[in-house]
Amino acid sequence: MTVDRAAPALTFPALPRGLDTPRIVMDLARVTANIDRLQDEMDRRGIALRPHAKTHKSVAIARMQLGHGARGITVGTIGEAEVFVDAGMADVFLAYPVWAEGTKGERLRALHEKSRVFRVGIESTAGAERLAGAIAGTAEPLAVLIEVDPGNHRTGLASPEDVLEVAHGARAAGLSVIGVFSHGGHGYRIDGAASAGADEIRTLEAAAGALRDAGFAIETISAGSTPTMVTAASGPVTEMRAGTYVYGDRQQWVLGAIPADGCAVAVAATVVSVHDDRIVVDAGAKALTKDRADWLAGFGAIVGYPDLVIERVNDYHGVIAASPGVARPRLGEVVAIIPNHVCPVIDLVDRVVAVASDGSVEEWPVDARGRSG
Repeated sequence: MTVDRAAPALTFPALPRGLDTPRIVMDLARVTANIDRLQDEMDRRGIALRPHAKTHKSVAIARMQLGHGARGITVGTIGEAEVFVDAGMADVFLAYPVWAEGTKGERLRALHEKSRVFRVGIESTAGAERLAGAIAGTAEPLAVLIEVDPGNHRTGLASPEDVLEVAHGARAAGLSVIGVFSHGGHGYRIDGAASAGADEIRTLEAAAGALRDAGFAIETISAGSTPTMVTAASGPVTEMRAGTYVYGDRQQWVLGAIPADGCAVAVAATVVSVHDDRIVVDAGAKALTKDRADWLAGFGAIVGYPDLVIERVNDYHGVIAASPGVARPRLGEVVAIIPNHVCPVIDLVDRVVAVASDGSVEEWPVDARGRSG
């Protein structure tokens, strides 16, 4: 079964004229509103915000988030960390269980030596030992957070006992265990945010309590996902690491994580073919990706045409089905498509079209594009 609240309600500001499609267009007023909305909520709750930069991969957007009150940023790869540290970001958390051997170890050591505050995620003793080997001989110990699994079943430890075992192994290797973190990815389902957020709180609290009872000075209890950015932000949680909220996308709207005007990015596409009830745009898999949750119909929402469904995407073709009698665009028309999942869409391009509230247009680089290793 698919659930689609997005198409009838989603809007997007007027696209700039003369776009050479397909192009990614970012509305800065909506980006700013999204940044302020979550920052204000976390400030009200006394919880630090450390946005995940994997969504925007943009130094300029990260600086906006920090300027509006974020404590630091989160990254998912060493390559992303290098981009933001080189740009002067002073507080970076690499929320990933890096296997620090070979060049990855060398690069991680350089980040540790260069950064004012640089922390890394771990979830195994062997991984902790690789990190310790990579930074051996540096002036300061490397601070690490241990990942727990709140039910997402990706990475992370399932029990406080497992967390304690890894913590002892990390400390024996010379690392400084300063916190625990989770990702409530199982909140990516209809009506899943409340239970997934509660799972994050419960597992983080149990892990942090066990570590404190064992004598570890736990200062950071970090939760993170856009669906659970509010539901997990309570109790023992000291930090939130949501990422997608800054741009929004179709699935976040359907899940209720953002308002309809929270979609700040669209893919501009031109209608290149119309045959009966088949319409084709020049945005295919290499503009929209093939990402589609089971509970979504199609590969994006076409603003202004809520009854159209992008049934399939080839590399450069988005094939749309239109039922008889429904509104449809004309041949040559440029439409705005809200992507299902904005994060991989952004990583497809070197630059985005940034539109300011006065209508002025600039091209902003996607600084960490392709830095996935």
